[in-house]
Amino acid sequence: MKECKTLQEVRVEIDKIDDKLVELIAERSHYIHQAAKFKNSVDEVKAEDRVEFIKQRVRAKAIELNISPNLMSDLFSIMIDEMVEIEISQFRNTTNF
Repeated sequence: MKECKTLQEVRVEIDKIDDKLVELIAERSHYIHQAAKFKNSVDEVKAEDRVEFIKQRVRAKAIELNISPNLMSDLFSIMIDEMVEIEISQFRNTTNF
């Protein structure tokens, strides 16, 4: 990690990380669209066991990296909830044909 000398420099580095985060979330979203093709029901799309597994996995990773597991769990909950809705929509559009 870079040691910044000014607040502006810190902000530039944070902006770079934010850009990378958005790109990674977009990449994740593309895979979510693909996943809908492999599922046969809305319940499979919701995949509650998988969602719980992901939340536990990111909590463990957060602890490993010494950041708030609650923050990571909350962020992933929001992201997953939104992506599940997108996947359900994708699934319904695919199965309507």
